[in-house]
Amino acid sequence: MNHRINKISKKLQKELDKERYEHTLGVMYTASALAMCHNANIEQALLAGLLHDCAKCIPNEKKIRLCRKYRLEISDVELKNPSLLHAKLGAFIAKKKYHVEDYEILCAIKSHTTGKPAMTLLEKIIYIADYIEPGRAELPNMVEVRRLAFRDIDECLYRMLEDSLKYLKSKKLPVDEMTEKTYHYYKMTLNDQEG
Repeated sequence: MNHRINKISKKLQKELDKERYEHTLGVMYTASALAMCHNANIEQALLAGLLHDCAKCIPNEKKIRLCRKYRLEISDVELKNPSLLHAKLGAFIAKKKYHVEDYEILCAIKSHTTGKPAMTLLEKIIYIADYIEPGRAELPNMVEVRRLAFRDIDECLYRMLEDSLKYLKSKKLPVDEMTEKTYHYYKMTLNDQEG
């Protein structure tokens, strides 16, 4: 592991609880494996995976306060479910506290919870790695999704989004508008490819 990743990893271990830190390492290694498989930049994948949840353990009230302080937009769904704010706040902290200047890495951190239409390869990798890392509880269709991640990244993304939306709706949980938009974008993209 290179010096920079090692240094950030040590700093991060103090910021996150034990389970979150273990999840973070799982995402980092899964992201690097996906990067190797799909010819993406491994260094970017490692760093984005390592920092994707750097704001996760900040208490929800403080997340809201920090977002307001740094003028980060808060949607109605995020106000009702402030844990969603950890992605955009995490991108801000990655830049401010961990000195990450790479725009692609910051975007991958920012979009890792809701996704977004027309994601870059790195954004897809972090979104998927967060969902499929080995420590994750077995979600519906996990075996299939993990297999797809290394075979067809867009198909994998679509299946994950579909499963996430079904789950959120079945539990009557609020759905972020961006997740809906992302789902419809990839549904259309895959239909176009098949057509």
